[in-house]
Amino acid sequence: MALEKEVEALPTVKTQYTCPMHPEIIRDEPGDCPKCGMHLEPITVQAEEKNEELDDMSRRFWISTVLSIPLFILAMVNDVTPQYIPSSFSAQMIQWIEFFLATPVVLWGGWPFYVKGYQSVKTWNLNMFTLISMGVGAAYIYSIIALFFPEIFPPLMHTKEGIVHVYFEAAAVITALVLLGQVLELQARSKTNTAIKTLLNLAPKQAHKIIDDAGNEEDISLELVHVNDKLRVKPGEKIPVDGIVIEGQSNIDESMITGEPLLIQKAVGDTLIGATINKNGTLIMKATKVGSDTMLAQIVQMVAQAQRSRAPIQQLADTVSGYFVPAVVFSAILAFIGWWIWGPQPQLAYAVVAAVSVLIIACPCALGLATPISIMVGTGRAALSGILIKDAKTLEKMEKVDTLVVDKTGTLTLGKPTVTDFITSKGYDNDELIKYAASLERASEHPLAQSVIEYAKESNIALINVENFEAVPGKGVIAHIDAKKIILGSEKLLKEQGISIEDVKEKADTMRNDAKGIIFMAIDNNYCAIIAIEDPIKKTSIEAVQTLTNEGITVVMLSGDNEFTANAVAKKLGISKVYANILPDGKADVIKELQSSGACVAMAGDGINDAPALAQADVGIAMGTGTDMAIESAGVTLIKGDLLGIVKVLKLSRATMKNIKQNLFFAFVYNSAGVPIAAGVLYPFFGIVLSPIIAATAMSFSSVSVIANALRLKNTKL
Repeated sequence: MALEKEVEALPTVKTQYTCPMHPEIIRDEPGDCPKCGMHLEPITVQAEEKNEELDDMSRRFWISTVLSIPLFILAMVNDVTPQYIPSSFSAQMIQWIEFFLATPVVLWGGWPFYVKGYQSVKTWNLNMFTLISMGVGAAYIYSIIALFFPEIFPPLMHTKEGIVHVYFEAAAVITALVLLGQVLELQARSKTNTAIKTLLNLAPKQAHKIIDDAGNEEDISLELVHVNDKLRVKPGEKIPVDGIVIEGQSNIDESMITGEPLLIQKAVGDTLIGATINKNGTLIMKATKVGSDTMLAQIVQMVAQAQRSRAPIQQLADTVSGYFVPAVVFSAILAFIGWWIWGPQPQLAYAVVAAVSVLIIACPCALGLATPISIMVGTGRAALSGILIKDAKTLEKMEKVDTLVVDKTGTLTLGKPTVTDFITSKGYDNDELIKYAASLERASEHPLAQSVIEYAKESNIALINVENFEAVPGKGVIAHIDAKKIILGSEKLLKEQGISIEDVKEKADTMRNDAKGIIFMAIDNNYCAIIAIEDPIKKTSIEAVQTLTNEGITVVMLSGDNEFTANAVAKKLGISKVYANILPDGKADVIKELQSSGACVAMAGDGINDAPALAQADVGIAMGTGTDMAIESAGVTLIKGDLLGIVKVLKLSRATMKNIKQNLFFAFVYNSAGVPIAAGVLYPFFGIVLSPIIAATAMSFSSVSVIANALRLKNTKL
């Protein structure tokens, strides 16, 4: 009973709907887009959802096809080989049969097109359905008038049987072909959401909740998991929500989130990501993020948001589409007038055919779909590779980036400094000096202090209290232990205290050349030890820098370290341009300086102090291992925090923009060539008149071709 009440108490999320081509259109109820007439789709994609529009269009298509095929065969046989028509079938009877077969197709099968066409004229948002409804309606109404009132047509248009030629088969077959195009388009469009559906299907349905201190558990729905709940994850199962390990150890497959196939070892204190797979050990975890707060939920939300965003390049298509439909209608009128005045007999029939062909072939659906479909597929492809792209503008801008500014600590390096050398002078006990140094650093707030403390822990050395602790800003610390004066700090601090380090200066410089930070130690004003600390370079950083350089990207390194250490790290990485001694508030100034020289700058960082620079850059790239503020300020988030992800973003951006340009080129060329051919420009030279049926076939498959081209992005090698 309690469980039922808890389920009832869960908040219900209201579904909103938007248009793939016009994401600014948002409605609380399903329906059609007032601008383009496309069916609105749910903003929140479900793992399993019923596509009612696809079902409806499929039903209309199949019934229309069953009626159109015999209609088309009858019309063609009557026109081409009339001797095969039974003598009992008069010409007028054949027209009545065509009328009865075509009417359900045109009026019922094509009804959605007329509704959308009417709405487009009513709101003056002329679109593809304006042209379809006008074209099919014109052919059908012309045929109705010719069938019922043949006497109003001039004698030259009458056949020897006393009838006027009709185009019922054209109206019906065009409707069936447009329905086929809609079905294929809807099926293809549904595939653009494959990435989100794949991510949604990653989440497990249940979790094993530990309900008492004895370790007893119960299986509960994932929606009923709360923060701080203890959960058991068995081998082979998916991690239910985000959390931390509180008992056990195992190897975790995080490839579905990060895109990397290597197993990650997890032990007590390590973080777990929901939907990743526990491979071999049993874990007890504490839930830290549930529901919409989990990383998986955030990824799905970001991908969906990116897919609905608009790229600047789409403004070109929007501008052209705004003038295109009126221009097509005007072209159809000109074609009608031209054929009526200068065409062969029967002029009116030819004029109707030409006008209908122009209206049908020129539908701008392919032009409208060219950009948003590629964006949807591209951002989804990125998500499956551990890359989150905030919006289409970022994806487009990334293609133009020629300079990458990279923060050293945590981006190029692991961000976890460790002691690599603890060199003690003769006459001093090594363990004692480690104890003094770590005890002193325990009272310090310096970023490197923790590495000395960890070094002492690894050596099983207990720390002791210090007295008279004094921090010397930017130089080091001084305190007393066991009545001894202990100094830890830079060469400058020791010199100020009158302590000579000439004997170890050469050794210190050698370690600095190896990109290590140096801390000197003295007891009672006598030098006693040198501590070398290194922030290891990530294994992938060198490869990433080299690849980016080969791609024509200038890599710039920012570091708060001194020039000596910063240049040493840069040399290892193959980076020639370095900004050292950069304070947190100075990073954005470096970005501005580079931009003022004409560079298109991307910035990669992971800390709170990187947020202003990430916001200033043309493209901000946050390492997923960093802070929420850095991620919020960035246009791209690399979930794994791996610099090679930037290489993937660059490749995907270039592939997506190339794909969009291909789609736009195809749509522009298709419409530019299709309209004059449909109008009859080839007739004076080759005697070719484009059939409205051929025009409908070409129009339907133009949209499908654009979508098929966009779907190729799913196979882009990153």
